[in-house]
Amino acid sequence: MGTSVDITAANFADEVVQKSYEKPVLVDFFATWCGPCQLLKPMLEKLSQEYDFVLAKVDIDQNPDLANAYGVEGVPDVRIVVDGAMQNGFVGVLPEPQLRELLGKLNLHSTLEQGLAEIRAARAAGDVNQVKQRFADLIQAYPTDARLMLEAAEFLVSQGQIESAEKLLSPIPETDKDLFRRAQAVRGLIAFHRDLTSPAEPGELEAKYRQAEQHALEGNYEAAFTGFLEIVASDRKFRQDGARKAMIVLFDLLGDDHPLTRSYRKQLMQTMY
Repeated sequence: MGTSVDITAANFADEVVQKSYEKPVLVDFFATWCGPCQLLKPMLEKLSQEYDFVLAKVDIDQNPDLANAYGVEGVPDVRIVVDGAMQNGFVGVLPEPQLRELLGKLNLHSTLEQGLAEIRAARAAGDVNQVKQRFADLIQAYPTDARLMLEAAEFLVSQGQIESAEKLLSPIPETDKDLFRRAQAVRGLIAFHRDLTSPAEPGELEAKYRQAEQHALEGNYEAAFTGFLEIVASDRKFRQDGARKAMIVLFDLLGDDHPLTRSYRKQLMQTMY
């Protein structure tokens, strides 16, 4: 993981120039009165915990000589220092995906994303103990990361640990629309689980619906989509349009760009209209 340090003229040479020969240094020229600076700062600090770079924070009001020396005219102004040479970065606020793209161009890799990739591989291999251990390690290192909480909650649902999953979902804020939508989708999986533990009503559609719920909880999403879609085609009123709503839960869980979402969203529209 990287580090975050407050910079003055006194420590600039050691903490920025010399450190840049070991790893990239992002110099964040900011001001306390600058609203965009206050938006960017926590994003950079968060990323410095995932990626191996130095975040060097320079308050331009406290360090006007540094700001003048490097021609800082507006803040936030982020510069990149590699091997002692300062390069232009960006001025203003970039969204987190673009910040991650910038770090990738510096050949930096997120330890959190690497850990999540290892977890997905272990889940695919059926190594539940490895998944549990890697989640425990990552949560200890990144206790407030919403993406991590979502993946961990989804895994806990698949293991039937519903209360633990709900605790991980509760802090995810509504203000982050994409993550909150996924959190709501995981709550949809929890609803599937609770439905399967309740007494079953008689009937072929009921059995098909429950089978689709089970497929969803097992991560067999294509089979789940197929089952729910057959119910939509057969009886839209079944469970108050429950099969269509269940498909929307899975669309939100997988995301708009997932191939299954694109395929079954189109099939759903064709079936309905």
